[in-house]
Amino acid sequence: MGKYSELLKKGKGILHLVPTWVPRPFNEPGRRLRLHPDDYYAYGMERGGICERWIGSVAKAKNGEGTTEFEGLSFVLADRKTNERVLLKDVIEDLGAEIIGDELYRKYGTWPTYTKFFDYDKPLFHHLHLMKKDAEMIGELEKPEAYYFPVQYNCSQLGRLPLTYYGFDPSTTKEQVKEAIRNFTIKDNRLTELSRAYRIKIGTGWFTPAGVIHAPASVVTYEPQWNADGNTIMENLTMGEVNAEHFLTDCQPEDQKGDVEALFRQLNWEECTRPDYKEKYYREPKIKENEQENVTEKWVAYANDYVAAKEVSIAPGTTAVITDPACYSIIVTQGHGKIADFKCEAPDLLRFGQNSADEFFVSEPAAKAGVVIENHSDYEPLVFLQHFANNNPEVPTEV
Repeated sequence: MGKYSELLKKGKGILHLVPTWVPRPFNEPGRRLRLHPDDYYAYGMERGGICERWIGSVAKAKNGEGTTEFEGLSFVLADRKTNERVLLKDVIEDLGAEIIGDELYRKYGTWPTYTKFFDYDKPLFHHLHLMKKDAEMIGELEKPEAYYFPVQYNCSQLGRLPLTYYGFDPSTTKEQVKEAIRNFTIKDNRLTELSRAYRIKIGTGWFTPAGVIHAPASVVTYEPQWNADGNTIMENLTMGEVNAEHFLTDCQPEDQKGDVEALFRQLNWEECTRPDYKEKYYREPKIKENEQENVTEKWVAYANDYVAAKEVSIAPGTTAVITDPACYSIIVTQGHGKIADFKCEAPDLLRFGQNSADEFFVSEPAAKAGVVIENHSDYEPLVFLQHFANNNPEVPTEV
């Protein structure tokens, strides 16, 4: 029995989480995260705007100088009356297999993944996340990630450029890319001219392996990923915004800083230039068979070795039991009702620091036993997203 066993027991194997807001010193907030408009710069103007909400996170944000002590880390609402909060990281470290199951605890010793909503008005810069070989050189983890574009967060507007660039056109040469890297501090290196753009289709997703350069679209994106927050930005000018030189070299060991050949080796060249990139990494939802007629379950992130996600919709005025073989985080995107003994609702407007009723973490024992979920609306479906690690055998393995 761990220190937090009673907390988990009180919630019948479920933890109530509070919103985790993350600022970024680049780009602009898309203002679709349901955060009050006065609060997008709550960390201070020098920190930049809040463009992300992290969900079920035990990973700290890497935001450079000024990063606060718990930035990016999720908190559990331990007592609603007193507003007592404890770190999800501490709960998982204390309870171990009791909450995340034997397999994840044995392999990783923690919950190895988190997810986020990212919400930028402009597209992001062309950047990559490190493969394992490069991440290990700086004491970090590799960072593959999946994307899903939920309609509930994208029904107002799609930002300035709802296109995502992935990799490079297969005709691109290695020397062209190296020359663009050399020009990072000299002139606009026009890196996306070498890439391929795909218009985003709401209600679908993609998987992006570590080492694949990409420039995500200006749509709200639900993004399950491995526990890391580093990147190498190879595009130096993004819609008029200059990207500082350190963004190019932050993820290099000290003895390699600025080495163009070493930077180029961070790219997974084969995947960046594969002709069938869309065929391999684009994800249409896959329906999971369910005998409950009032429930629709759709796999929206799948067919990779790291993360998975499912979108669940429960019909108005009905109750369902959702059973899964692994632990997961939940974010409610539409409607209101109950998740086990917890009231749940998708927020209309949140203040910075305010609690919400849309985010939860479900332990493996509770997931296996089945979670009773009630939709209290007479008209709207209750919709939520579930985020898993790589230990759910029900996840589709093929596109």
